[in-house]
Amino acid sequence: MLLNHLKLAFRNLTKGKGYAAINLLGLSIGIICCLMLFQYVAREKSYDTFHEKADRLVRLRMDVYEKGRLAQLSATTYPAVGRALKKEFPEVEDYCRLLAAPVLLSNPDRNVKTMETKGYYADASFLNMFTLPFEQGDPRTALDGPNKMILSEDMARKYFGNEDPIGRRLTISGQPTYYPIWKHGQTESFEVTGVFRNYPTNSHLSISYLVSYQTAVDLIRKGGGKDLAETSWGWYDQYTYLQLRPGANPARLQSQLPAFADRHINSSAGNKLQELRNEFYLIPLIDIHLYSHDVEEAEANGDSKTVYFLFLVAILIIVIAWVNYTNLATARSLERSREVGVRKVLGASRGDLIRQFLFESLLMNTLALVLAIALSYGLAPLFNRLTGEQLPTGLHLAGRWLAGFLALFFAGAFLSGLYPAFVLSGYQPVSVLKGLFKNSTKGIWLRKGLIIGQFTASILLIGGTIIVYQQVSYMRNQQLGFNIHQTLVLDGAGSFGDSTYRTVYQSFRNDLLQAGGVKNVTASSEVIGKEILFGANTRRAGVQNESYLMYYLGVDYDFIPAFGLRQLAGRNFSTSFPHDKKAAILNETAVRTLGYASPEEALHQYTRGFVDSLEIIGVVSDYHHQGLQKAIGPQVFILRPDVRDYYSLKLETGDIRGTVDAVKNIWARHFPADPFNYFFLDDFFDRQYKADQEFGKVFGLFALLAIGIACFGLLGLSAYNVVQRTKEIGIRKVLGATVKQLLYILSRDFVTLVLVALVIAAPLTWWLMDNWLRDFAYRIHIAWWVFAVAGALAVLIAILTVVFQSWRTANANPVKNLRTE
Repeated sequence: MLLNHLKLAFRNLTKGKGYAAINLLGLSIGIICCLMLFQYVAREKSYDTFHEKADRLVRLRMDVYEKGRLAQLSATTYPAVGRALKKEFPEVEDYCRLLAAPVLLSNPDRNVKTMETKGYYADASFLNMFTLPFEQGDPRTALDGPNKMILSEDMARKYFGNEDPIGRRLTISGQPTYYPIWKHGQTESFEVTGVFRNYPTNSHLSISYLVSYQTAVDLIRKGGGKDLAETSWGWYDQYTYLQLRPGANPARLQSQLPAFADRHINSSAGNKLQELRNEFYLIPLIDIHLYSHDVEEAEANGDSKTVYFLFLVAILIIVIAWVNYTNLATARSLERSREVGVRKVLGASRGDLIRQFLFESLLMNTLALVLAIALSYGLAPLFNRLTGEQLPTGLHLAGRWLAGFLALFFAGAFLSGLYPAFVLSGYQPVSVLKGLFKNSTKGIWLRKGLIIGQFTASILLIGGTIIVYQQVSYMRNQQLGFNIHQTLVLDGAGSFGDSTYRTVYQSFRNDLLQAGGVKNVTASSEVIGKEILFGANTRRAGVQNESYLMYYLGVDYDFIPAFGLRQLAGRNFSTSFPHDKKAAILNETAVRTLGYASPEEALHQYTRGFVDSLEIIGVVSDYHHQGLQKAIGPQVFILRPDVRDYYSLKLETGDIRGTVDAVKNIWARHFPADPFNYFFLDDFFDRQYKADQEFGKVFGLFALLAIGIACFGLLGLSAYNVVQRTKEIGIRKVLGATVKQLLYILSRDFVTLVLVALVIAAPLTWWLMDNWLRDFAYRIHIAWWVFAVAGALAVLIAILTVVFQSWRTANANPVKNLRTE
């Protein structure tokens, strides 16, 4: 019986080659789109699931409230929090802290020196809590004690080649940043105690090396910071992870954290600012990548809304493909009705016919799946470039995702063939063989409903693509409030001690300005486009109970004029005023936050923050230090003439390549011990929009494919309609109807269906995209014309599809059509 079904299925495929090709192409496109999007979604959902204890690991989030208003969500917390939680709550089995460890790492024996940033100071407990397979060394002791570090396989190969790195030493020059660990020019020798497998990329952490946390503790002690890295409840730059005991109830622990915060922070003797509150929240490890977008995130995380949008697109596209198959199968019902009638006369039961048609559906879908898998090998690189991910090719899905895809595939293959099977098998042989079936309208409303569903999905995707493109264009083309163009940024030099640095830097700066091609040079603690990590609670002098979280940017004398920040009141920092080291310049938002009515009112007032007292000597206009996804925050500029984290060079237009080469040569003369790393500020700033741009490209591509597949379904229904109305067309032509009139008659019903789809799709698109736009601090407002354009495109495509199908029939000889009847 199975062999007979197979023979009949292939016979029907070869008999209707055109329909078979359209079916195969539509299903293949739908399946490959669904498969690739499933792979993308599965990849995004897989982050951090490779840890054996992932279901018991959480990270602490710290929320800062000012006068009951949420001011900040921070991914980092205080060094003392983890230990206190383990001591006070039996649910907490262990804890570990991670502190970013940017270092200038070198092996003089191999003449290798590189600035490394993908590493952390880590408690020894990290190796017990997280899955980090060792290739060499003992994970029980590798991070136990000061001046120890472990390397990834690639890092070990980079610094030691094929030599055994265990027990060898590397020289480290730490980079002084916003936390006081290293001094400029300070170097240490670290022992390599372990080598681990390259850390998986599907993690919210990117780790190439780890340094023992005790190292940071000792370095701070040497610098006079005592036990700041162990006992502080004020310095919050550590990521704190908790390992819960088996069976522990996270909700119960969460309910006790407000009282914990009150005991240690909010009601402590040192916290006299009653308007300021801290709260802690538990974030499951596997949720961090998609659901956490807080201050000081370790890496740029994904977006759960984007993932769910693309998952929805995957389902929509493959459903459109199956609807297309159903409509095409129905369109062939006239052609196959005589086959059904003859087979029934010869004794075939309805069950036999249903099994035959379902088998044909499964065969067609299986062939399409095989073709889709084959095509994925060629299309995967393109999709990877669009998404920025390295996704597998073929049918590579892990565990439940593969099971889910296969379940969806077989369910779709069965259901898409079920309706045609029941319709075709239900024909009465007498009616079919007498030709009475040709005037049947059975199932026409279902077919029209399927077309409406297809175009509803297509219009939704078209409208969504337009809105995403508008939002990205809006962000990229907004006035940022500063001059971003022709700016070359260099990573700062850290090899010189503070006593000699100023002389070397001034010589370096003068040589740059005299070499030509460089208009201005300025230094800062952070570069525009990068999150300012140095925040401090700040208040007006004399006001005791009001404090606000503000972000501090250390700059030299040239920063504000070099970037063209508009001075609203007061003046810039100047060498003519020796006391400017105790002065501050605020942005507009900081002035409003502190309660001043105008920039002029704030001048010569004093603030108290992380330093004792700062006089406000100027106010500058707000500017977007980061992308427009984030609101402008209160910002304080403080004078740091020796700041050296980043150098920003304003270039003349012209020979940019030659200027960069000249800058590199000057750098080598003045800072030979420091690597020359550079980037252009406009490119760096635009990277903040990369994820949204990629989302727009993916959305647009699949919207195009979805409407293409929908056109196949429309082609099938219009073919069915033309065949049904062949006699009517012939009569109308005999009575004088023109081709133009006939095309209008044949297409108006389908245009009506698309318009109905537009009415359904418009509010649905608005709701979905408005929900997506809520994550942006600065956003567009969805205009009515978006839906008009999406609907017009859908109507135009529908008309062209129907006209393509109907043109030949409308131009045919009516005598021939009527004789055929």
